[in-house]
Amino acid sequence: MLNRFAPLVPLALVTLLFGCAAHSPSSQQQAPHAITAQAAAAAQSNAKSSVFEEELATEQELEAFSSGSKPYQLPALADNILERGMALIGTRYRFGGTSEASGFDCSGFIGYLFREEAGMTLPRSTREMINVKAPLVARNNLKPGDLLFFSTNGRGRVSHAGIYLGDDQFIHSSSRRSGGVRIDSLGDRYWSKTFIEAKRALAMAPTTLSRN
Repeated sequence: MLNRFAPLVPLALVTLLFGCAAHSPSSQQQAPHAITAQAAAAAQSNAKSSVFEEELATEQELEAFSSGSKPYQLPALADNILERGMALIGTRYRFGGTSEASGFDCSGFIGYLFREEAGMTLPRSTREMINVKAPLVARNNLKPGDLLFFSTNGRGRVSHAGIYLGDDQFIHSSSRRSGGVRIDSLGDRYWSKTFIEAKRALAMAPTTLSRN
């Protein structure tokens, strides 16, 4: 259903180049307090296994949630949020903004939509929002309505967030320069490089939703 969002708004591509450096062992001898290449490889393998196990656990959580007895369906709730968000495209960016009248910053935009359409109160800042106790979602398992977190300041810390639309696109309140609320592609080099993680915050939605 949400695939219809994809062609509505032209994507503004952001192309920034990022460099990376590779480090190779300088000696085959093991120095005191140094990790051998073999040990490093084993540690890396164990880390990958841990991540894989975490994703498997997350998949189980998502299955349990989707087969639950809540009175609404998750896709329908996501649809409401994203339809409201689409109607706000072009709303100006304002640091600290949390309303249509004032404009939105990235977390203010997300908080507004989840509050109005899902009855949820999310943390105000991205640094707090990324720590919500919601299922962590692998990038290849993203669904509409999932929260996406990015590190855009080059410091490795979360500094931006958006909502996944589907078809590798997301909606967010980007910046004053880029026109506020807009759609971008997670496949763009800039967003792909700065992506940190995603969470299914809708899993925390209340079982009953009151409407005014």
